[in-house]
Amino acid sequence: MRNFLYTCIILLCNDAFAQDSMSTKYVDRQNVVATVKKSIAKKSNYATQIDSLMKTSFERNLFNGNVLVAKDGKIIYQKSFGFADELKQNALNSRSIFNIGSIAKEFNAVAIMILVERGSLNLDDKLSKFNMGLPKWSEKVTVRHLINYASGIPPIESGLTPVYDDDAWKILRSNENLLFEPGTSYRYDNGNVFLQRRIIEKVSGLSFEEFVMKNIVKPLKMFNAVFDPKPGHKNRTSCYDMENIRCPEVKFIRGWLWIDINDLYKWVEGMNSNEIISKKSFQTLLENPYAKDEGGSLGRYLEKEELQRHNGVSYRFESIFLNDMKERITIILLSNNLNRVWELGYTIHNLMLGKGYEIPKKSIYQAIRTEGLVNVDRAIESYYRLKANAAEEFNFKNPSELNKLGYELLRLGKHRESIAIFRLATTEFPNDANLFDSLGEAYYTNKQYDLALKSYNMAITLGETTGNSNKMAEKIRSIN
Repeated sequence: MRNFLYTCIILLCNDAFAQDSMSTKYVDRQNVVATVKKSIAKKSNYATQIDSLMKTSFERNLFNGNVLVAKDGKIIYQKSFGFADELKQNALNSRSIFNIGSIAKEFNAVAIMILVERGSLNLDDKLSKFNMGLPKWSEKVTVRHLINYASGIPPIESGLTPVYDDDAWKILRSNENLLFEPGTSYRYDNGNVFLQRRIIEKVSGLSFEEFVMKNIVKPLKMFNAVFDPKPGHKNRTSCYDMENIRCPEVKFIRGWLWIDINDLYKWVEGMNSNEIISKKSFQTLLENPYAKDEGGSLGRYLEKEELQRHNGVSYRFESIFLNDMKERITIILLSNNLNRVWELGYTIHNLMLGKGYEIPKKSIYQAIRTEGLVNVDRAIESYYRLKANAAEEFNFKNPSELNKLGYELLRLGKHRESIAIFRLATTEFPNDANLFDSLGEAYYTNKQYDLALKSYNMAITLGETTGNSNKMAEKIRSIN
């Protein structure tokens, strides 16, 4: 097959680089063919390295899902690892559809821009124009505010309580006050998404789902995409946890498009080539004028690198794509087991750029978690034993591994155990302000206010950046 490919390349080069009769100069066809061969070999080497990375990650229980990598508009690597659900009887394949979380919010934003380009609405239109029965704040909030999460509208969800369309309407229509003046701050909230979808319906006369299928899905030939598929739908995956327990199938506001990895690649390519909206509209969605560092409807855009990054999480579904417009590299990972898609995505990107990279190590969080939920002292013993005997195999350099376990214990009401893990974390990472902030929270929850204040003060000394430690320290002083 490879010899045939090279033969075809040589024939093409013969046709394309014939003798110039005017100058009697000849193109050195051998050099051209050598360059093409070198390019093919380089892409083959990329694929080999990526395959080794992904196989090892799967063997270390760090990834269950689908991966696709493209360079210069051509897929150079694509593979499925693991299973479609917790029963582990059906293997994932290229047609497996996933809940892509927040990435699905791109479809309503682009639908908005389609209507803008048609002259059906303006980004500076006030919400009051659409007669949706909203309070007086609708006279100040614009469509532009919605697509940039700068509206300040009341949140439609609290905690893990599911919110349906009717619930969302009641919440928005009954709250008279905004969280902040539109355009003055940023809050990532699904209420902005909900209202975008309802505006699309008002303006187009179609349901949101019908509009997207007609104007986005069909033109891009995303033939496997489906809105809000029910359990049992063909090719549908289910998410599950480390104990192989399926995630709850909770409904939410409607309008979430599930897609396979090839359809997501078609979407990224469609945006890059301006098949659906213009380059100007695409740029409008990439750049958030109200919160540049927060990103907007199409995820985060790193202007200097010309890199678009968007990730989505829903229960234990997790997805990410990196759209490197400068180097023409696209990396997509879809998982139904809350895996290391962020880390793996950037590792593949570094690999493609010729930068140094490491194959991810096994998770120390996963290694001691089960024991930690039962007997935290034994879990800590296991931690030190693994560090002494298997330091090269497990990830001991990432403070979030212990932080994650500490918060899991805290949420379960295991306050003493949580404190023990956070103390371990601060011992292992004595310069990490975030870990001392976490330890302070655990002490505070356990009503050990003096120790909480000491931990918060340490976080402040180390430069804790969110301001939470300062706020909590003041709160504790007022208690005392």
